[in-house]
Amino acid sequence: MSSTVISNPVTNSERSKRKKKKKFSQSKHQNNNILRWKSEAQQQIYSSKLILALNQLTITNISSTSASGRGRAVREAANRALAVAAKGTTRWSRAILTNRLKLKFRKQKSHRVLSPSSSSVVATGSSRSKKTRFSVLKLKRSLPTVQRKVRVLGRLVPGCRKQPLPVILDEASDYTAALEMQVRAMTAIAELLSGGGGSTSSSPSTS
Repeated sequence: MSSTVISNPVTNSERSKRKKKKKFSQSKHQNNNILRWKSEAQQQIYSSKLILALNQLTITNISSTSASGRGRAVREAANRALAVAAKGTTRWSRAILTNRLKLKFRKQKSHRVLSPSSSSVVATGSSRSKKTRFSVLKLKRSLPTVQRKVRVLGRLVPGCRKQPLPVILDEASDYTAALEMQVRAMTAIAELLSGGGGSTSSSPSTS
């Protein structure tokens, strides 16, 4: 009995040390991911992937679509290149890549002919939407403000709609750093494209 009593505090201290070590490694890994998006090398990698994605859009005759369609296509290509640059190591990057596959599947299903009972489906859908709106409003009034903000944050970060708060905060910090890098890369590309004519015209005179 005495040996078991003495050994229990040792095991508890070891468990607490392991938990602290695990939390420290997780926070260190998170900080490394955030610092990765602030590096110049990662920005260059993403810029090359973004240029390839934009070139594929021009090949598929994006000029024939409307202005809103072009903007949506460019935004999807930029986010997809960002998810590829993340290499699927985060939840938000995997959600963006899988969402692309779901959109392709939905487009294939939309080509099918609708059944004659589509009007009744629309009617029932409208009644269901009214019920869901009423239930959502009722839920918003009952939930505290903190939980509502957590829900909103979970909807803004891809793949975090039904995740707990620690996961949402980790993914949101990494996703925000990735978006900041995306803005820097797209700004640099825009500056290169806008100043490309002057640099090409001045290059022959130097040689």
